[in-house]
Amino acid sequence: MSMNNRIELIQDTINNTDIDAMVEWLKTYPQLTKGPKTIEFEKKWSDWLGCKYSVFVNSGSSANLLMIYCLKVLGKLKNKKICVPSLCWATDLAPVIQFDLTPILVDCNLENLSVDLKHLEQLFIDEQPSALLLVSVLGLSPDMDKIVELCNKHDVILLEDNCESQGTEYKNVKLGNFGLMSSFSTYFAHTMSTIEGGVISTNDVELYHTLLQLRSHGWDRDLPKSKQLDMRTKWDVNEFDSLYTFYTPGFNVRGTDIQAFLGINQLDKVDDMIKKRSINFEYFKAKLKTKIWFPNDLPDTYTSNFAIPVITESSLAKKRLVSTLKKNGIACRPLISGQMGNQPFYKKLYGENLLPNCTKVDKCGLYVPNHDKLSKADIDLICDILLKN
Repeated sequence: MSMNNRIELIQDTINNTDIDAMVEWLKTYPQLTKGPKTIEFEKKWSDWLGCKYSVFVNSGSSANLLMIYCLKVLGKLKNKKICVPSLCWATDLAPVIQFDLTPILVDCNLENLSVDLKHLEQLFIDEQPSALLLVSVLGLSPDMDKIVELCNKHDVILLEDNCESQGTEYKNVKLGNFGLMSSFSTYFAHTMSTIEGGVISTNDVELYHTLLQLRSHGWDRDLPKSKQLDMRTKWDVNEFDSLYTFYTPGFNVRGTDIQAFLGINQLDKVDDMIKKRSINFEYFKAKLKTKIWFPNDLPDTYTSNFAIPVITESSLAKKRLVSTLKKNGIACRPLISGQMGNQPFYKKLYGENLLPNCTKVDKCGLYVPNHDKLSKADIDLICDILLKN
């Protein structure tokens, strides 16, 4: 296959129509930093997801950062222990370490790559953690009923990382509506794009107000007027001094109105992009499931698939498959990050933590493309290679 016909992991969801619309908007000389378009995008996102509040930030990684720090700064953690899937992205685990909390790694299962429920419950019993940051891997829905039940039973706060699963539904409810807070990514390579960006969603007004402050230095400028007045009265702050008064140790992880403008337009077509990803996933499943390992999507779920996971029979078979895919111009990547317990930044602090199922994923796992621009011919080629490996 010519390299000009490569099957990439993603194709840009921002098209010429989006760019032309932005050019016309820019001709009105609007505010480009965080402003009214950000607020409009946040409201539209909340309506789309079905939640009360959303906060637009500069990345999904920053969304995870703020979720975890929000719990810490509000004193909602009963101890320093946070459960994190060993099969996750680096910036699920990194904030736990950065905020001097203790990460407890959870093994994955080999059915749909979510957390192994038996291992999770045993960790809840043994470690009694404060929170679980649940990662919905590659758009595959975890067993949310069981996870919510375990979290309630063991007094564990549930956070959701849905950066790879925008639009996935569990029993007709979009992921992102089960935890106390949820994170999403609108990075270029994800389901919809604001080039860079992320969103935190919640139904808790106290968390929402705190997230607004943490996003922007710790000041009160983004809060409702009544909340501003309460804080200024409590701390005896006048209107002039309030411009540079900081109530909590915050960050600067804002997005821009340029990104928000893109996000507003992307939300108009994201359901169609999600539908195509789901149709592709079902086509992959029909061709592969009875012949090689394929993830089991749970009953009563709708899968907005991010990419197709592959687990080969051996590390040698993985090496051979990667070589064949590359020769045929098909992009592939390690299956997320393999396992976090084998990453240098974790091992330097805690030593190696090789969980059995994640070890299999680490040695034998990869993923191949699925996106809304993929054709049946593309899928047929990918499947033929997977089946012949």
